[in-house]
Amino acid sequence: MRLGLNLGYQTAWSTPFDHLALAQEADRLGYSVVWAAEAYGSDSPSMLAWIAGQTERIDVGAAVMQIPARTPAMTAMTAATIDTLSGGRFRLGLGVSGPQVSEGWHGVRFAKPLARTREYVDIVKLAVARKEVAYDGEHYALPLPDGPGKALRLGFHPPREHIPIYLAAVGPKNLELAGEIADGWLAVFYSPEFAEEHLASVRAGRAAAGKELAGFDVVPSVPVVVGDDIATCAELVRWYAALYVGGMGSRKQNFYNQLATRMGYGDAAREVQDLYLAKRQRDAAAAVPMEFIDRTSLLGPKERIAERMREYAAAGVTTLSVSLFVADRESGVQTLRTVAEALELSGVGE
Repeated sequence: MRLGLNLGYQTAWSTPFDHLALAQEADRLGYSVVWAAEAYGSDSPSMLAWIAGQTERIDVGAAVMQIPARTPAMTAMTAATIDTLSGGRFRLGLGVSGPQVSEGWHGVRFAKPLARTREYVDIVKLAVARKEVAYDGEHYALPLPDGPGKALRLGFHPPREHIPIYLAAVGPKNLELAGEIADGWLAVFYSPEFAEEHLASVRAGRAAAGKELAGFDVVPSVPVVVGDDIATCAELVRWYAALYVGGMGSRKQNFYNQLATRMGYGDAAREVQDLYLAKRQRDAAAAVPMEFIDRTSLLGPKERIAERMREYAAAGVTTLSVSLFVADRESGVQTLRTVAEALELSGVGE
């Protein structure tokens, strides 16, 4: 199992220089990849290109580039460019986002996300491989059939004809699609205790493509808080869990709430959502079960984190990407070092 660092978004309490310092420390420590996210604030490609130019070995990955935000050809251009700038260190994570962002921010209908994703990935692969991009799909037609456009190919030679593609997937059908058409899966709220259900869907997708699970990168983003008291560590993750389970999406369509329900926390998930949507965020955070937080996070001293890493590795994780819940840059650097030491102690690192 390898280590990754998930920087998330730029926020009111972080700066690009904080994220760069963490990425550079992860590079020095031998982490395999650093990921950047986007929603409706900072975009991931700009951050990753900037980080790539100031690191040496670590891969830079989009977690994710939003499908409704760009045409597939634009995504291919961006991916090929960052891969060139970084010397072949780019990983392309894709996701459909959610209906509120897709329709409210990008003005793109959220209907049929799986079919759109399949076509989108087809076109990205064609373009990156410098093949002529001609596509006749339900959602994308290139070139347009009733105009002067013609089928084109990427206008320069990137270092690789295939850039690793990851899908951010939560539901069973999307997990199957990831297994079928992608090189890896970007997971959230991944618990070793419930991993087999998710991996069964991925395996089904791999089988549909005539492939096995071996070689497929399983990449959960896992909150990490180092400390002696487990309950105190968990308090730093509560607000994050409540936001996703309670406030991401609408009452009818919240993928993370549905995930928590499938994991056996249906009653708590409903309570967290009811409280969050009633603008009682503090109560919503308090209602997140401690067990849910502990099972989907790395909490406690180095030795406990090392033991938990063994369980993640046994549950199919190939790249464990940590999300730092820390107060400042210095604490983040120290946490990265502790996580690297924990991986060595665990005996499951590559």
